[in-house]
Amino acid sequence: MPPSVDVVIVAYNRYDLTDSCLRHLHAQTTEHRVILIDNGSTDETFQRVAADWPAVALQRLPQNHGFAEACNRGVAAGSGEIVVLLNNDVDARPDFLARLVAPLADDPRLGSVAALMLQPGERLIDSAGLAADAVLGGFPRLQGLGAEQAQRERPLLAGPAGTAAAYRRSAWEQVGGLDESIFAYMEDFDLALRLRSAGWRSVVSTDAVGVHLGSATHGHRSARQRRNGGFGRGYMLRRYGLLRGRTAPRALATEAVVVLADLAISGDLQALRGRLEGWRAARRLPPLARPPAEAIDASIGFRDSLQMRRGVYARRSA
Repeated sequence: MPPSVDVVIVAYNRYDLTDSCLRHLHAQTTEHRVILIDNGSTDETFQRVAADWPAVALQRLPQNHGFAEACNRGVAAGSGEIVVLLNNDVDARPDFLARLVAPLADDPRLGSVAALMLQPGERLIDSAGLAADAVLGGFPRLQGLGAEQAQRERPLLAGPAGTAAAYRRSAWEQVGGLDESIFAYMEDFDLALRLRSAGWRSVVSTDAVGVHLGSATHGHRSARQRRNGGFGRGYMLRRYGLLRGRTAPRALATEAVVVLADLAISGDLQALRGRLEGWRAARRLPPLARPPAEAIDASIGFRDSLQMRRGVYARRSA
């Protein structure tokens, strides 16, 4: 008997995107249950989903509680053995779910599966999971490369991007799901690292393909987006102890370059403010263990990581 699957979607306005996402899910070849969390939409998203998609399990939050909290609520509302997180700005191919969850049936130590997300036009990769460098900088793997490059093994996979990911529910519950202290950005990367630290493996299913619009919620390089991204990075710097020991010089140099570059491009200090807020938010929290070596791609040098960050700036995944 195939495992039960819950698909959790978080929506904030833009009913057109949600409707398209749900239409593509309706065409899937694998049985599943859709749980949609309306995260404080100010348009008619909640009413239209209720009217147009009565089979969807729908919950409404009175205001935007952030991606992590909304996802956690959606997962808690279900009981499927496999949890799939899917952004509402993703259009999935008909065999997407079947391909995404298949690896979990073959390996009991597999905790998560990453999908292959393509940019509109389907020529370029948006992400094939996430990669981590030596100072736990997180990057969408293979972003900007041609779709034919999806089988590349480097950079190494740390775990799936929350844009489209499958998780074994037992693994999700063991590590506590997404960290709700992170409002948006980096929460999926943090979860990937915690799962790897707990001993769970992760793979990429390059046959599970979707098209990701990207930055549909916060807007491309908006001040809010850059501040939220900075928060996540500052939070992780403290929780993983990245400014202590031999990683400190590179971590400090990386953050200085990124903040100064953002100042030059955007003319403000939102990236710095976000990092300081994230650092303060992690002050009284216990430190987290560094993930195992197989989750870190030590071959990503300082210059390589900066180049990959430029790619994230060029196209920030929502």
